[in-house]
Amino acid sequence: MRLVRIGDRGRERPAVQVGDDAFIDVADVAGDFDEAFFGAGGPPLLREPVAERIAAGRIEPLAGRRLGAPIARPHQILCIGLNYSDHAAETGQPVPSEPIVFTKAPNTLVGPDDDVIVPRRSTKLDWEVELGVVIGRRCRYLADEAEAVASIAGYVLVNDVSERAFQLESGGQWTKGKSAETFNPCGPVLVTPDEIPDVRSLRMWLDVNGARRQDGSTATMLFGPAFVVHYLSQFMVLEPGDLIDTGTPPGVGMGQRPPVFLQAGDLMELGIEGLGRQRQHVVPAP
Repeated sequence: MRLVRIGDRGRERPAVQVGDDAFIDVADVAGDFDEAFFGAGGPPLLREPVAERIAAGRIEPLAGRRLGAPIARPHQILCIGLNYSDHAAETGQPVPSEPIVFTKAPNTLVGPDDDVIVPRRSTKLDWEVELGVVIGRRCRYLADEAEAVASIAGYVLVNDVSERAFQLESGGQWTKGKSAETFNPCGPVLVTPDEIPDVRSLRMWLDVNGARRQDGSTATMLFGPAFVVHYLSQFMVLEPGDLIDTGTPPGVGMGQRPPVFLQAGDLMELGIEGLGRQRQHVVPAP
């Protein structure tokens, strides 16, 4: 199943994508794709009403509609740093023996094609194509990775936009460089695990102004989604609808030689196999 949210920012309605260019509105069934929805059972709740509406012809075209993030603002956005062996190598940092965990402010979440705002005082704005994991049920001290797999509602494409000067040169933790407004474009779809044959073998890429900057695969991920979910549950409680950004392959701006950073007027385009693609214009802060 492929979940989408359609409409103006702040007024999105939950829907299920049908084929490549149509959808079925499920707002009367789901309310929104939020903690309550995932906690009550999530996507399986939609199977019967969606089948009935397809049979009744209650299908609408996607063309011309704005897609928001496919989940409502979550309880938390957790992130895993240096989680690709080839990305760790390009940064000159050692491969971590355990996941590096940091957070992004939940209000960084925006739609897949919304503008990315350059923060005031920004000098080193960067990109990161990433696989996102959406939690499907409350996770507390999960017993093993099998239980973690059963706790995943689906996967999404995210861009973990980062301000490297804030992140690495301002002291303290990484959160300052990760939490400016619009720093977590997400979507266009949430894809349920049954539609992803092998989450550890997905091609992922990102272009800036038409030039390929990242071209990698989840195959070089150090800690896979199941390991990460199980690991995090030993330190904190994950709530339904929480989002985990699981790290990026090589090719980020600070890893270029010389480094290359985003400027107002730039265009980012990115995608992950099976999860769709995004397109963001970079604009100055108002």
